[in-house]
Amino acid sequence: MRKEDKAIIIGQLGERLKEYPHFYLVDVTGLDSVRTAAMRRQCFKNEVKMVVVKNTLLHKAFEASEIDYSPLYDTLKGTTAVLFTQVANAPAKMLKDILAKNPKGVETPALKGAYAEEGFYVGADQLDALVAIKSKNEVIADIVAMLAAPMQGVVSALESGANTIHGVLETLAEKGE
Repeated sequence: MRKEDKAIIIGQLGERLKEYPHFYLVDVTGLDSVRTAAMRRQCFKNEVKMVVVKNTLLHKAFEASEIDYSPLYDTLKGTTAVLFTQVANAPAKMLKDILAKNPKGVETPALKGAYAEEGFYVGADQLDALVAIKSKNEVIADIVAMLAAPMQGVVSALESGANTIHGVLETLAEKGE
């Protein structure tokens, strides 16, 4: 590959690192064409951009970035696919689903590492932690639910209080007659 081509690819990877706040490094060694195509379809469905890269070019893109990605340098071995995403846990859920459907003993695609929610996750054992990360929409829904719960309590107390007050007033009115 020519030096100019490498510079272009490094530049493109750098742009993707800026564009997407989260990415996963996945070992795709041994995936056949059928499983690779299925994984690409799942990526498309989950709005995840999958790019298979040379480790040396990705390493240079990491070095050129404003963020220090050095915790991920040791994961750049073998065949690496980068999964770029806007939602931190989407690729983790997708990988977990793919691994669940794999035949017995097949462990690919395997998580090498990830950069999600401004944190580093290194190793396949971090997949469950990445699945547990809540997306922005999930966090907003949780906050709305927490805010709505006290309001519902106040409204129901006012409604039951109104019935109680109404009953007391009726009783007093009947006694006065």
